[in-house]
Amino acid sequence: MFKRFARLRIVALFGGLLLASACTASNSEAPVPYTEGTEYVTLPTPAQRYSSDGKVEVVEIFSYGCIHCAHFAPIAEQMRKQLPAGVVFKLLPAAFNDQWVPFARAFYAAQKLGVLDQTHLALFQAKFSDHYPISTLDELADFYATKGVDRAKFLSIASSDEVTAQIKRDMAFVQKWQIDGTPTIVVDGKYRSNSVKTLDQLAALTQWLAKRELTGK
Repeated sequence: MFKRFARLRIVALFGGLLLASACTASNSEAPVPYTEGTEYVTLPTPAQRYSSDGKVEVVEIFSYGCIHCAHFAPIAEQMRKQLPAGVVFKLLPAAFNDQWVPFARAFYAAQKLGVLDQTHLALFQAKFSDHYPISTLDELADFYATKGVDRAKFLSIASSDEVTAQIKRDMAFVQKWQIDGTPTIVVDGKYRSNSVKTLDQLAALTQWLAKRELTGK
């Protein structure tokens, strides 16, 4: 059984994941697979969307420093492909502490260099399966260099004021969404995953919330 997600301190937010079973609706209604307050919570209004592109958005808050995110990454990739039209999937790299800041910088550098799709799963593989020492920005630059990225250009972008500002904006969303662990999913700035038993359940919950939001129910 999947035991727990990564838990890191952010401002004054603490918490642990509770394991709970889903409830069903009354006999007169179709079963409801997930329960408000258990598998997901409704965030305070008004909704705090990550973007303004008009589509229902699914945001995964993650880190390359999180082993549970590494386990979820291939599941999330399959989930992304199965999301219905009108739903967009986004990644938000959490910088909960100094150790995770280089990973957030690397994410945005890879995105700006156009190599994110090719390197996202590969970085998790290298760090957690192949056990390469990838923690500092220099070590991350070495990793991206093996993928054909110019090392100096990577470091320049990753260390830029623009990326620093983006990470600050991201952490403002993390606080608004009351995120204290990874991986966590936020749908349309309205719903946040909460207490789930497995990573597969997290993906299924995401699909359910996205489809419900898409249909306006």
